Amino acid sequence: MSGAGAPQLAVDGRGLRVAVVAASWHTTVMDGLLDGARRGLADAGVADVHVVRVPGTFELSVACARLAPSYDALVALGVVVRGGTPHFDYVCQSATLGLTEVSVRTGVPVGFGVLTCDTDEQALDRAGLPGSSEDKGHEAATAAVATAVTLRDVARH
Repeated sequence: MSGAGAPQLAVDGRGLRVAVVAASWHTTVMDGLLDGARRGLADAGVADVHVVRVPGTFELSVACARLAPSYDALVALGVVVRGGTPHFDYVCQSATLGLTEVSVRTGVPVGFGVLTCDTDEQALDRAGLPGSSEDKGHEAATAAVATAVTLRDVARH
C-alpha cells in the first residue's frame, strides 16, 4: 500500500498475537516505523505485541520464519537506501522474496514495512515522523492485522 489510494482499514485485532521484527540500520527512520507499527497495532486493539530487533533488512526473513509458528501476524520493518553499488538491489529483492516466502509457506500474514528508497529524505518522508507524508509502519501493521482477521474469519466458515 502506498500513498494516494491507500485503503482506510479499520480492524478489530483483539486477541491476536503479533510480532514486529525491525531492522536496526537508519535509527531515526526505524524509530519512526516502529512507533507507527505500535500505533497501528494499538489502534486495532492488539495487546499481545512482541518486538524483535535484527541487525538489518536482510535478516528480517529468517527472523520472521522462526517466529511465524507462534504468532497470528508479523510485521517486518526495514529500510534500504540506494547507494553506489548493487547492494541495494540484492537486499531489496532478498527481503521481498524472503518475506513473501515466509507468509505463503506458513500462512501467517507478514505486513511489509520495508522502505526501498533512493534517498534518506524519501525514507524520512515515509517513516511516520512529524512532518512525514506517510506512515508505513502503521500501514504495514494494519495490513498484517487486517489479513490475519480475514483469514481467521474465512477459517471459521
